[in-house]
Formats: sequence, structure tokens, C-alpha cells
Amino acid sequence: MRYTITTGIISCCFVASLITAPVRASEASCSPSKWGVDDQVGSANLITSEQILLSSKLIVQGKAKHLGIIIDKDTPAFGPRSLNMQIIQPGMEFGRVPFPNGFNYNDDVFQGWFGIGSQIDGLSHVGQHGEFYNCNQGVDFVHTTGVTRLGIETIPPIVGRAVILDMAGHFGVKHMKGGQHFSAKDVKAVAAQQETPIGKGDIVIFHTGWIEHVLPVDPIRWGSVEPGIAEDVATYLADIDVLAVGADTWGVDVVPPEKEGRPFQGHLTLLKENGIYILENMDVGPLIAEDVHEFFFVLGPVRVRGAVQSLVNPIALY
Repeated sequence: MRYTITTGIISCCFVASLITAPVRASEASCSPSKWGVDDQVGSANLITSEQILLSSKLIVQGKAKHLGIIIDKDTPAFGPRSLNMQIIQPGMEFGRVPFPNGFNYNDDVFQGWFGIGSQIDGLSHVGQHGEFYNCNQGVDFVHTTGVTRLGIETIPPIVGRAVILDMAGHFGVKHMKGGQHFSAKDVKAVAAQQETPIGKGDIVIFHTGWIEHVLPVDPIRWGSVEPGIAEDVATYLADIDVLAVGADTWGVDVVPPEKEGRPFQGHLTLLKENGIYILENMDVGPLIAEDVHEFFFVLGPVRVRGAVQSLVNPIALY
């Protein structure tokens, strides 16, 4: 775009139109959440005492498993994300003894991104043209020091029935291929075959085999492409009011995208348009190996005020 400057000054009205026109257009096209214009937790509104009690009946074997993967400085991550950790002994340099009884301790110092390994994407994580869930404009609440709305600290405990859909098994492979997507028709077929219908308020997690069969042997490929959901899967799951959508991949959406020029379109449909949380790097392979396709899911994000994502280790109880 070329601007013409007259007498060294750009018209103030012209500048104002550049600044305000996109915001007005965005506000005009945005529909507030079905939970109200002030809602900050989206699909977490679906969590009820009755649902928790009903879901707890899925605990029949008395077993528990981590869904979070082990992470370190070598864990592949999206974009520039990385982490570093140092173990230090504060006040104990050169053999100093800070306490008279000889008590000593190690502390860990973490420098890194919250979006590494197993994580939950909050509702302030993904927007489109500066607009986020429930018509929130990034210019109003996103700051370098943290968000002032839709932060991770607002999320209540995520508790309920989780369903694992074995997409790798559906295609008859140990693991799906990077760039391979599955459709809403595939999702419905797997749910029917497993006799695990997806219901309102459920946590839906897809098993592609990506963690157990690709991450250990080819981490570079694992982190550069991935199998994942087609665009109609996100639309379908939003239409039936699920609580969260996850996968044993780093981004849930298929990479490269199903449609050219539309990367991470499922993130937009789920997070921005419907307030549905996304769970990445969910290690559900061990559960599939035990023929477990539904369980009681428990997750409490680390409550860092103003954060948009959180490292997580959900627990499967079954």
C-alpha cells in the first residue's frame, strides 16, 4: 500500500479510518458466546456436579495413568519454543552452610515456554485478525506481561468423561502419516465401532500412534508434520458441545493443512469460535494397548495469571 503525504502530515481522519475500520468490521461480524458477553471459560460451563458423578463411574479397575509426556530440552516443539533448566543450591556456594543443622537443598530454575510437551490451549491462545473468543479484541486485553482476560487462571478443574478414538486402528496402521487427515465421517464410524458415543461435555482425544511410534525414532519428523483432524471434525465436535478436543500429536490439526492456506483451522473453530479447549501431546497409546477407550479425566492447569497456555499432566482414572 502506498501513502501520499501532503506537507509532511498524514490526514488524521485517514489514520483514524485505518485504525478503526477493521475493529468495527470485526465487532459487527462477531457473535457473542452462548454463555453471555462476559463469559471467559467457554465450554467449561458444561462441567456440572451431576456430570462429574456420572463420569466417576468409569473407574472400574482402580487404575491411573499419566497422559502427559516427559519433556526436556530436546523435546520438539512448535515454532521457536524451547526450555532450559538449571539445578542450583542457593546460598551454598563454596560449601557455605546456610542452616546450623546442615540442612541443604536443590532448587530448579526454569526458562522456557508453556507450550511445550503436553499442554492445554486456553481461550486467549488463538485469534483471527486480532479477535479472540467471545469477540474479545486483542488490543484490549493482550499485553507482553500477560492477558487480562481469558487467562489460564480462569479455567476451572477440567473433569469428566474422556473418549479415546483409535484413528490409527481405524486405518489399520500402527501410526498415521504426517499430513494424513481424518474426517467427521471417520470419527463417527470409530465412535460407533468402539461403542463409545460422544456426548455433550465429553473430552475427545484422538489416537494416531504419533507419540509412541514416531517421537522416539524420528523426533525431527514428529515435530515438523503430523496427522490430524480435517476441518469438518472441529465443526462436528463443536456442534455436539464437547468440552475439549485433544490428540497424541503436538497440534491436533493436520500438518500440512487439509486445505492450502488454512493452517490450524480447527484451532480457530474450537478455541475462537466455540470456546472449546485443545489438549496437545496426550499420551493415550498405553490406554489403547489395554483396550481402554473411555475413562474419568482429571486436569488442573498450572494457574499462572495471564498465561495463555499451560504445561499439563492430566490423569486417566479407569
